[in-house]
Amino acid sequence: IIPAPSTEVVEAKKSKSRNSLERDIALAKLDEEKRLSCIKAWEDNEKSKAVNKAQKKLSAVDSWEKKKKAAVESKLREIEEELEKKKAEYAEQMKNKIAEVHKQAEEKKAMVQSKKGEEVLEIEEKAAKFRATGNVPKKFLACLSC
Repeated sequence: IIPAPSTEVVEAKKSKSRNSLERDIALAKLDEEKRLSCIKAWEDNEKSKAVNKAQKKLSAVDSWEKKKKAAVESKLREIEEELEKKKAEYAEQMKNKIAEVHKQAEEKKAMVQSKKGEEVLEIEEKAAKFRATGNVPKKFLACLSC
């Protein structure tokens, strides 16, 4: 006859089996936590890569924008300088034309004054001649009653 296992032995086996089960559960939990931790680390790493890549591209776009703006502003300054230069040239041309017109006007005024002086002198000479001879000018015959 086989002696019946003592309750202590059965309880010890149950205890061992329970401890083994708890240990297995604890190991499974640790494996699961380890796996989840690795997944989380991978996820964080990939997100970081994506953010860095996007940041690098944004920086490149900003750099490109600044370069293009600088080129356009430089071109605008060149055009403005060219326009200012042409404006100054045209202003100088107009001043020269105004000076030329003024010079021509002065010459014409001088000619008119000279002609007037000659005519007045000629009239004075004729008047002196008429006074000396006592004759009346022929063009003035309408005023005989004077």
